[in-house]
Amino acid sequence: MKSTKTLWRVDLITSLEAEDAVMELAGSVFGATASAYFNVETGVSIVAVYLTDKKLLAPAKIAEAVAGLERIRQCGINIGLGKVETVKVKQEDWAESWKKHFKAIEIGRTLLVKPSWIKKAPRKNQAVIILDPGLSFGTGQHATTSFCLSEIVRLQSGVAPKSFLDIGTGSGILAIAAAKLGYRPVNAFDYDPESVRVATTNLRVNRVTKKIKLARADVTKLPLNSREKYDLVCANLISNLLVAEKKRIVNRLHPKGTLVLAGILAIEFHEVQAAFEKLGLKLVASQVEKEWCSGSFCFA
Repeated sequence: MKSTKTLWRVDLITSLEAEDAVMELAGSVFGATASAYFNVETGVSIVAVYLTDKKLLAPAKIAEAVAGLERIRQCGINIGLGKVETVKVKQEDWAESWKKHFKAIEIGRTLLVKPSWIKKAPRKNQAVIILDPGLSFGTGQHATTSFCLSEIVRLQSGVAPKSFLDIGTGSGILAIAAAKLGYRPVNAFDYDPESVRVATTNLRVNRVTKKIKLARADVTKLPLNSREKYDLVCANLISNLLVAEKKRIVNRLHPKGTLVLAGILAIEFHEVQAAFEKLGLKLVASQVEKEWCSGSFCFA
């Protein structure tokens, strides 16, 4: 028998640009795990938390969320509508309805990314990544993540294993893809302990724990130079961090390697491109989707 216990949903209506910050805000204010859904048609992102305690809907809590949105806006981030709405729902409605927003994604003919509840079978010789939506960035749905995955697939070598470094691994999706497609060695790190925890779980679910070296690390604290160079480096970070740490990032790239930069607002991409071109790199591929731009660079 299905449960009919009442839940209350709090929606923070925002933009894709602010989604990560708003998810953190929602979790902090309401003490519950936040989920996010981006509507590609309207360009609106809805960050939601589901509550069983109506007391958490007190005016003071809603006001705290509104104030938090305003702080995010004051940091220069576009928060879109920046509205907070509450809706009463039944648990039986929530249990399955949110899953409809997530679909299986194919990257070429060699990679399939899907949530655990989707039964879509892979093609012959197609690697499969099982990844359920969670707090950490990266399910393959976002334009910046999908570009990185496409480059991992495109640059795959059938002759000799290529090495891979994932800077700001989030959910671990890029490292998992690289490991499943034959890159060796595969190293990944993130500064956020929650991301490392989630990525560790995702590595285990996808049975690649022994193929990936995962760590918590801060890109700003890495040694400026690295003896280990990688054939492919993916840095899915905000633009100001990419620019500030460009030397640390580039000094981990093999002279004949490829650097993929993602997570960049289109209006900021030119600044990022110019910063890396000053270090001898040239843009060889790029993609613009909505307000996001990503690019691949090689040494000139």
